[in-house]
Amino acid sequence: MAARSETNSTDLVSRFSSALVNRIGTQRYSLWFEGNTSFVLLGRDLMVVVSNESFQKWLEQTFGIEVRSAAAEVSGSEWAVRFVVETGATHQPQTAPPLVISSAATATIFGDEIQIPPPSRPTKKRTNDEGQPAQRSTRRWKLLNDFVVGSSNRVAYAAAQSVVEDPADCANPLVLFGPVGTGKTHLLEGIYAGLRKQHPDLRPVLITAEEFTTRFVQACRFDKQSQFRRQFRECSALLLDDLNFLANKPRSQEELMHTLDALIAEGHQVVLTTDCHPKLADELLPELVDRLQAGATWPLQPPDEATRLDILRKKSTVGSPVIPEAILKDMAKNIRGNVRELEGAVISVRHYAKVTGRPVDGAMLREALGDLLRHAVRATTIKNVDEAVCTVLRLMPGALQSKGRSWAISHPRMVAVYLSRKHTTATYGEISKHFAAKTHSTAVASEKKVRAWLDKKESLVIGDRTWDIAEFIERIERELQK
Repeated sequence: MAARSETNSTDLVSRFSSALVNRIGTQRYSLWFEGNTSFVLLGRDLMVVVSNESFQKWLEQTFGIEVRSAAAEVSGSEWAVRFVVETGATHQPQTAPPLVISSAATATIFGDEIQIPPPSRPTKKRTNDEGQPAQRSTRRWKLLNDFVVGSSNRVAYAAAQSVVEDPADCANPLVLFGPVGTGKTHLLEGIYAGLRKQHPDLRPVLITAEEFTTRFVQACRFDKQSQFRRQFRECSALLLDDLNFLANKPRSQEELMHTLDALIAEGHQVVLTTDCHPKLADELLPELVDRLQAGATWPLQPPDEATRLDILRKKSTVGSPVIPEAILKDMAKNIRGNVRELEGAVISVRHYAKVTGRPVDGAMLREALGDLLRHAVRATTIKNVDEAVCTVLRLMPGALQSKGRSWAISHPRMVAVYLSRKHTTATYGEISKHFAAKTHSTAVASEKKVRAWLDKKESLVIGDRTWDIAEFIERIERELQK
């Protein structure tokens, strides 16, 4: 009878767990409940057992409604839900700075809102038959030797190589920036793997900005800032990916800023990646931007056709069926996306060939990549350029088509003409007509003027802001890529 009761209790708890998953989702259940809590049914009391009091209060505040709703579904409202601390667990008073916990499983500390994991129970280290620590599985880092070099990334690649070859004699910090899928993370992993191989005595740290922020908030929450700072300020090299994640997180930016100061003062290399030039990142603190510009900043642009072909060749060397050179050239010409899109195109073509049993030819390519090819041939228009310039400068739609002659309008209009010639197939006449110019010679003069600005590396004063002309154009081109 007791065995049947125990089995019934286990079944009810299992049904409760499933009902809770349906309410909060598998990902949140795995993050917050699985391995961090246990459910015990005592009579009509459902006990949610946790390891410490601070987590108990947070969990009930965040998921109390969902837990009680799931319990009511299974028991018909007969269960009373209680969040309790397991017997013998030590109470740790919360001495960290104030936290504001939201129902979306985020923590806000010093104005930085992020997702944070709860405190977890220590796990026993795995050992082998001789009692020694078991060898962990190691991930395969991307290597610099596997990076496809082209005109769009050559300087950034050379800078990454120099860090590996002589980490004590490089621009510091080194910032690599560019849009998604241009190889920033590949270079960062390549630097990490190269340093580990060529300089075994060094202790490089590779981390994303998101994880840096998460660890910082955890350290503040549990009063372990000293331990956090030792970890990052005493490493041999700090490699930080996706700096743009720190946008609008001033406290995390300040902590990173002090970390950079400490590392650079000791001659330790810092490499960061981000999606745009630091000067164009309005969400970063001016003090942090100033430090980032003390070293070298190199761009990675979307690959040109020649580089796309090299990437496709490299991606297609492993696996089957073989993709003919003519098809690779066709793909390189028509697929103008980033590295991930090119890799996905190779996978899609091969999969389609295997499923249909057809050879890889032009007709099959168009069937396999129909949607991708149709998206790739979407041309940039003068209107797209016009809208991008207005968006960056926060001008009213149609402002560049007015007859205004003030620099606040005429200079952006000249830049729009230049970019229309660069990114569209429109003639001078068509561009002049769009921007309400009398003759096509106005567009010709505008293009020449902007080219002269670029050659002389001049700055433009537009509204209350001074723009470096190259950075201004880059910002607009980033907007065009969205």
